[in-house]
Amino acid sequence: MPPTDRAELTASQAAIGNDDFALRRVPRHARHHWFAIAAQRFGQVSALSQFMLGATLGMGMTFWHAVGAITLGAVILEIVAILVGVIGVREGLSTSVLARWTGFGGYGAALIGLTIAISLVGWFGVQNAVFAEGLHELLGGLPLWAWTVVAGAFVTAIVVYGIGGMRWIAFVTVPLFLALAGWSIVSELSRHSLGALISSPAPGPPLSLTAAATLVAGSFIAGAVITPDMTRYNRGVADVVKQTVIGITLGEYVIGLIGVLLAHATGTGNVVSIVTSTSGPVGTVVLIAATLKINDWNLYSSSLGLVNVIHTLTGRRTSRVLVTIGLGAAGTLLAAIGILDRFTDFLTLLGVAIPPIAGIMVAEYFVIRRWRPDLDAAGDTVPSRAPGWVPATMVVWSGAFLVGEYVAWGVPALNSLIVAFVGYVVAGRLGLTRGTGVALERSN
Repeated sequence: MPPTDRAELTASQAAIGNDDFALRRVPRHARHHWFAIAAQRFGQVSALSQFMLGATLGMGMTFWHAVGAITLGAVILEIVAILVGVIGVREGLSTSVLARWTGFGGYGAALIGLTIAISLVGWFGVQNAVFAEGLHELLGGLPLWAWTVVAGAFVTAIVVYGIGGMRWIAFVTVPLFLALAGWSIVSELSRHSLGALISSPAPGPPLSLTAAATLVAGSFIAGAVITPDMTRYNRGVADVVKQTVIGITLGEYVIGLIGVLLAHATGTGNVVSIVTSTSGPVGTVVLIAATLKINDWNLYSSSLGLVNVIHTLTGRRTSRVLVTIGLGAAGTLLAAIGILDRFTDFLTLLGVAIPPIAGIMVAEYFVIRRWRPDLDAAGDTVPSRAPGWVPATMVVWSGAFLVGEYVAWGVPALNSLIVAFVGYVVAGRLGLTRGTGVALERSN
């Protein structure tokens, strides 16, 4: 990095936060113990939405059939997360920056960054509205829009200080969420025989194994794909495997199967109300903790994606801190005026575009390896150049997106990912994955 860029970035970090190596490799001295990352991964998966997912399975399946569906879905998520996570830990780069040399080229990677930024800042706003409703119910005093601003500013402040601050939030909120939610759940389940619940038939319309596995895999596939944002802070491949298996497995099985049992016990899929309302204010704290421990990552990955977009298109190294503040303010404002509820379908559509990214990245990095030598030769820096576009990748990505959106058979997220992987490998073997133009890295 030129001295001027280094001085500007250092001054920005010293003033208001941590840039967290948004455009550079995370150096070895800045890596974290795997447990600190695993706590954040588990925090992402063990959300209230996971209780709802479990309840949906429980309404249409027996307990053991639900175990099978969760197993299939979790295995899919773990394979995806481990493969892209290994790329992240080896290269020390975020998802959108890695994409420059894993099949997409500089401008394709900017498109990925924009997709991630818009999708996740939108979900940040949606989750922030839930966070604010919990604060409003628990504390009152301020109107709901004001609590939305307070909640958004709080999460934004955490993300400004990067993964170090987010680590401590996970250490606090994950045990708090599990303890208080567990209290509410035990209160409900203690009224029933566990053996009877496990052997009881599904209380609702039947749900097939394929449909159930689709729900499980689809619920967190976007989070699995952007795993490099997290694993670039790991110390080695073994750490990636440990944290992924433990974090996703516990999140899917513990939270998901509790949701199944609650659905069997109550005969309803609306189990979140049980988790959050059994103990009044304590239930509201559960809601706040559950939202906070996942929403910081929505904003964090969004900021990394937009930093890459700006750098690719302008050559400027914009501080992740300033981008975080801007995105946090935008997401908070949209949540405060209630506009984001109208865009959830659009955000869901963007989510369909994310799974194929993993298929292409894995195919390029491990199989075709056209730009792997550039990454290897760069050492502790990043390559000085990247291809501008890779036209074949855009075709494969678009085709895989259409498969994920319109082919109902099987697991749509997995279908699109496999189509992207196979399509890129075929294109690579045929010599079609050539880049056009050059995206110059003006500062390393």
